[in-house]
Amino acid sequence: MNQSPPKRIKHVGLDVHATAHDVAVAESGTEEVRYHGEIAGTLEAVDRMLRKLGTEGVELRVCYEAGPTGYGLARHLASRGIACGVVAPGLIPRKSGERVKTNRLDAQRLARLARAGELTFVHVPDAGDEAIRDLVRARMAAMEDLRRQRQRLLGLLLRQGRRYPGTAGNWPRAHRAYLAGLVWEHGEHAFLCQEMLQAVDTEQARVDRFAAALESRLAGWRWAAVVAALRCLRGIDTVSAMTLVAEVGDFSRFASPEQLSAYLGLVPGEASTGNRRIQGAITKTGNGACRRTLVEAAHHYRRAPAVGLKLRGRQEGQPEAVVAHAWRAQVRLCGRFEHLMGQHKKTVVVVTAVARELAGFVWAVAMRAMGKNLPERRHREAPRVPAGATGSGTPEAKGPRIYVLKKVEGAEAAVMREKPARRRVARESGPQA
Repeated sequence: MNQSPPKRIKHVGLDVHATAHDVAVAESGTEEVRYHGEIAGTLEAVDRMLRKLGTEGVELRVCYEAGPTGYGLARHLASRGIACGVVAPGLIPRKSGERVKTNRLDAQRLARLARAGELTFVHVPDAGDEAIRDLVRARMAAMEDLRRQRQRLLGLLLRQGRRYPGTAGNWPRAHRAYLAGLVWEHGEHAFLCQEMLQAVDTEQARVDRFAAALESRLAGWRWAAVVAALRCLRGIDTVSAMTLVAEVGDFSRFASPEQLSAYLGLVPGEASTGNRRIQGAITKTGNGACRRTLVEAAHHYRRAPAVGLKLRGRQEGQPEAVVAHAWRAQVRLCGRFEHLMGQHKKTVVVVTAVARELAGFVWAVAMRAMGKNLPERRHREAPRVPAGATGSGTPEAKGPRIYVLKKVEGAEAAVMREKPARRRVARESGPQA
């Protein structure tokens, strides 16, 4: 039986701009990278160019950098059956000595690296997911505008020596009534205060409209079941869940929760060499919106595990496996929060550590909501002890850590040491007859 010869692969690198695209081609099996030229920045011009390159027996693989032009080109080529990847710009290998950058060189670099398999591609959402994500990001921008307007008003009060006497903090109803009732010596300050209050109210109304728009569009979204499952977790409601799903997309593209934590930039940085391992602050290299959402949710695990009325309402109608996983998350994260605070860690460190573990529970709940099977977790086996082995160094002879009091320079200090459990029991029970 005659087999058709394998297709030649042409890697097409596009340096995409609003009005024009530069094109370079690198064919597999060769070392040549050919500059094809500049074309118009329209989908029709791209189709004409690919028809010329895609002759019989040729497979085209297109790539371009992620940027302000969006994913429209990638979705268009995918609908025509042409493989197209969107490259992460920050992960493109670059030589430290390169000081020349042109559109032509950028296109040639993309084609050459695509042929070598050294490019990292980003996830391309469909049009519906991108629309929800744009709405989520618009709400985040409105929240930032609201924060800035509030800071401007508080800065005016601070400069004029005005102090809010209440204890409930800024921006509850009592604080809002205090601001509205301020009496100023100069009319200019009174006018400025009212203008700033109006700006704060305007931005708050915009935030509320964006939140209402997100909730109204949840029912028709394909990830509505995943959002409903994530709302079973403590500290995550509709807007937070939609933010996580809109930014991450398909959770199943992450093989493990560790990969999701790394994608979100919640894992510690590391600079190790030889036998020395040095870990520092978290990388913060991933999605900032998801990372901020998880950190805000982590604060809810300060208190003991409990299911209140609102959380119980969100959990109604959800699968038992999802609700049980959400309860395990509460028990684990609340205990983790209390344990780390008991070790006198900084609050920001504790909250970040809890947020990192919360990302793992978010991944597990989302996978269950999507009907995916969770991978089996491998636990480290305890060391085996040879039969008949005795002594305080064996696991059987080790007991719990015991705190005893010792006098240190006239004062009593707690000193921790380990003693075999059987000796402690014998000492407490007294001498044997």
